[in-house]
Amino acid sequence: MKGILLVNLGSPDSTSTKDVRKYLDEFLMDERVIDIPYWKRFLLIKGIILNVRPKKSAAAYKKIWWDEGSPLVVISERFAKKVATKVDIPVALAMRYGSMSIENGIKELADQGVDEVLLVPLYPHYAMSSYETVVVKAEQVIAKKHAQMSMDVLPVFYNEKNYIKAMSTNIQNHLNGFEYDHILFSYHGIPERHILKSDTTQSHCKIDGSCCEVASEAHKTCYRHQCFETTKEIVKELDLKEGSYSNSFQSRLLKDPWLKPYTDFELEKFPEEGKKKIAVITPAFVSDCLETLEEIAMEGKEDFLEAGGTDYKHVPCMNDNDDWVDVMVTWINNWNQKIK
Repeated sequence: MKGILLVNLGSPDSTSTKDVRKYLDEFLMDERVIDIPYWKRFLLIKGIILNVRPKKSAAAYKKIWWDEGSPLVVISERFAKKVATKVDIPVALAMRYGSMSIENGIKELADQGVDEVLLVPLYPHYAMSSYETVVVKAEQVIAKKHAQMSMDVLPVFYNEKNYIKAMSTNIQNHLNGFEYDHILFSYHGIPERHILKSDTTQSHCKIDGSCCEVASEAHKTCYRHQCFETTKEIVKELDLKEGSYSNSFQSRLLKDPWLKPYTDFELEKFPEEGKKKIAVITPAFVSDCLETLEEIAMEGKEDFLEAGGTDYKHVPCMNDNDDWVDVMVTWINNWNQKIK
């Protein structure tokens, strides 16, 4: 019997500092998130970051928390329920980090008789700290506890035609009536070294402004290239004029070089360049979360207005809108109809 496991990032169980610390511990101790030797990671996370960051992050979560709970979890649940009503096989939802674990999601499917699962990492782009860690964790759980179960993985969908069309429609609907000088495509950042580590050729990626434009096998696992391609496809779909948009990367951590340009720096300089009315789009996320609702919609707006901007609009993610649900349902049905 076939089944679907949708997997998103995850969330603390509450906005308490204790719950946030527990969540950050699991998240930041993942070797694909902070990819340094274990002993260094242990000392950094346990000895420094977890003594400082949980309180600050808890305050940020409190700003965006809904009555029903974590926006990311609530939105993901709504999305999963809508998908489940439109397919004829079991659908389960899990999170890479937190109490809604991948282990629990796989067990939920196994308990319903599922022995062939399609894993759906809810990340449009490939990165070792997002898509890859979901796949690896699911493989580990199945090998250890469900050896009879087989697993396929939905490929990254950053440039998939129907997905781009649905996202473009969502953007268009939210920008309707909003006059802007510039559109900023803000993607979640990752350390530059992750790009180099994910380069299957071990030679193509230079992060030099040109390697993303040269055809290569490396692009299959290159987050930077895939982000730029998503922007290009949306630009074509919306017929945006050259110079009316740009890319940036947000949410950097520690002092290592991350992908540039940095979103906060861009927002602060736009007004000086005459870009005083902007819209910000976050195509690395399918669901609104702390990084979109607090970092972009709140902090980003504040930074932009303080720098002299006048009009600021954060375009919500697709969340559980029907176009996005229908795209996912199509992918699931296509997989379900395949005969091995």
